[in-house]
Amino acid sequence: MAGGLHGEARAVHEGILRRQSARESSARTYARALPIVPVRARGLTIEGADGRRYLDCLSGAGTLALGHNHPVVLEAIRRVLDSGAPLSVLDLATPVKDAFITELFRTLPPGLADRARVQFCGPAGTDAVEAALKLVRAATGRTGVLAFTGAYHGMTAGALAASGGALDVQVARLPYPQDYRCPFGVGGPRGAALSARWTESLLDDPKSGVPLPAGMILEPVQGEGGVIPGPDDWLRRMRQLTADRSIPLIADEIQTGVGRTGAFWAVDHSGISPDVMVLSKAIGGSLPLAVIVYRDDLDVWPPGAHAGTFRGNQLAMAAGTATLSHVRENGLAERAAGLGTRMLDQLGELARSFACVGEVRGRGLMIGVELVDPDGTGAGPGETPPTSAGPKPRSAPRRAAPELAAAVQRECLQRGLIVELGGRHSAVVRLLPPLTISDEQAAAVLDRLADAVTAVARAHEEHGPHRGRDHGPAPRTG
Repeated sequence: MAGGLHGEARAVHEGILRRQSARESSARTYARALPIVPVRARGLTIEGADGRRYLDCLSGAGTLALGHNHPVVLEAIRRVLDSGAPLSVLDLATPVKDAFITELFRTLPPGLADRARVQFCGPAGTDAVEAALKLVRAATGRTGVLAFTGAYHGMTAGALAASGGALDVQVARLPYPQDYRCPFGVGGPRGAALSARWTESLLDDPKSGVPLPAGMILEPVQGEGGVIPGPDDWLRRMRQLTADRSIPLIADEIQTGVGRTGAFWAVDHSGISPDVMVLSKAIGGSLPLAVIVYRDDLDVWPPGAHAGTFRGNQLAMAAGTATLSHVRENGLAERAAGLGTRMLDQLGELARSFACVGEVRGRGLMIGVELVDPDGTGAGPGETPPTSAGPKPRSAPRRAAPELAAAVQRECLQRGLIVELGGRHSAVVRLLPPLTISDEQAAAVLDRLADAVTAVARAHEEHGPHRGRDHGPAPRTG
């Protein structure tokens, strides 16, 4: 009988996946690498239609700060449903919205909280990025934007341009500092200082070809770019040089916010106060919500300059208020900092044990493991190796290995662990567990990931460097 029930569940599972493949767009992303059919979820755990259970370290691409169906979120949603309140109110004032804004402002960096304005945008973070770019253009009368290599800000036109898309929007690209694949070949504080100096030179050289921009947009930790934390000193330098030149600084906290990196907002680590913050994902408590928060002196755009039919999502505001207050009142950002440090320390053993692990990095519960070719060295596809000019380069990192990262993702899924891929070549295995993950669950995640890496490393040793090369890198997602 049990076998029959399992067979029925498997048939349902396979039928849904088959119909999805036949009917949904070729642009779908997560569904390709993660052929599961979630039917129930709680906290870190997802149950599929086939009866299998998974530990979810994707968390809706960082949306689920409290995990799936947290009781405080469900209760907040039920209260609104039972109250008879309207569910969509455009930009009208409501008690639910007032409570959300009050809680949001309570968490903001000190330099912004006492003079902030908020604009509710369409339901996705990319729309909030568009609003932020529109705001600084209106406030400054300028058009250009400064953004960084490896950035990911969304999928609409302006957001894609800031992310490196080849669109006709005036975006000047700046080097984002990192250790493992430092654009200057030196890494560490020296590499970050060179990145800052490059930015200053670009802005101050009248022949650089880059006019004074409307704003600078950056991620305090690049997520889709491969989990690359911006050094605190470098962030403070960006804040100072933009302030000195009256360039609004836009912090994209869509994925880093609400405790994810070990501080409520990732800019809190460096102590900076940006002029504009772009917020989405976790602020809606698992429901669609996106806002920008900005200094009041930038609030010069006319009524209707940015709008959206679904900016008045009452359920999302209620769920968001519950999430923000629960994270704040229960010190979940501080817990993410401590647990994240311990997880990074333990994952460091993978880099010491396996040549295919190039670097383990992250901040808080935003963690990345970069897979590299264990059989060679040198720059990855499309990368330029460091030159001999300038500061003495370090030994070149190994070539990025997206096929090994994809293999690790598949091995993780077989072991009941859901992870995401990211980075410039989709060679970084990313962990975004909910802030509510327990120590025991964290240990299980690390065990399953270590087993997956071990299996992939051994298979590579046994079958040679061409194993798995038919599996291309996963599409970039947000």
